[in-house]
Amino acid sequence: MTDTPSRFWKIFFEVYEALPRQGPGSRACAEKALSLCKGLPPNPAILDLGCGTGGQTLHLAELTCGSILAVDHHGPSIERLKAKLAEHGLSQRVRAVTGDMSRLEQPPESFDLIWSEGAFYNIGIDNALRICQGLLRPGGCLAFTEAVWRKENPPPEVKTSFELEYPTMGWVKDVLTAIHKCGFELLGHFTLPDEAWWNDFYTPMQRRLEVLRATHANDGEALSILDQIAQEPEMHHRFSAFYAYEFFVVRRQ
Repeated sequence: MTDTPSRFWKIFFEVYEALPRQGPGSRACAEKALSLCKGLPPNPAILDLGCGTGGQTLHLAELTCGSILAVDHHGPSIERLKAKLAEHGLSQRVRAVTGDMSRLEQPPESFDLIWSEGAFYNIGIDNALRICQGLLRPGGCLAFTEAVWRKENPPPEVKTSFELEYPTMGWVKDVLTAIHKCGFELLGHFTLPDEAWWNDFYTPMQRRLEVLRATHANDGEALSILDQIAQEPEMHHRFSAFYAYEFFVVRRQ
């Protein structure tokens, strides 16, 4: 059991990389957020930060005519995305690269639209907004989702989970304050509906967990890790009233 941390991540990616997307969201939510992005050029230069295996990247390619740079720190996820792009004939318009969103090499003011679903927590919302401010052209838009509290006094298991995963998670008002302090203009925001958690994320996850339980039927450590991962959709099923993902759309002035 001394190798538990690395074993956990191996099993974690066995689950997550096979899913249509690696966090809450949907095509309908992407389309709604794009409708709030005012003043984009006909063929915008788009940056997708923390793209994972590219569920939302494919939606962006479908819903826009722009060129897309998709960035994620996890190399195997980028390789999966490259395979999807080739399959869909998008390799010329969408480029997927391995990179650190806190240390991007793109020149300032390179993008008309920056997109990020559920990834800013990795570097902190204030830092992420500052980085995006520098990468956006004047008048460019930033669309991102962020986990937020929506009800006081969450049950202990919910509080403990988010203290481990996202100890600085705030409320919608906290994100709006950060947006204002960074000098962005708010274009709109909305809460992701429950189906954005289940249709392409938790329901496929539960199916994947069952497949892997059969694969690892004689491996007690792997089964324990799968049970640990399975707690997330179960917690959301019971306690989703206490937290949400909010889609924010802002513009660089």
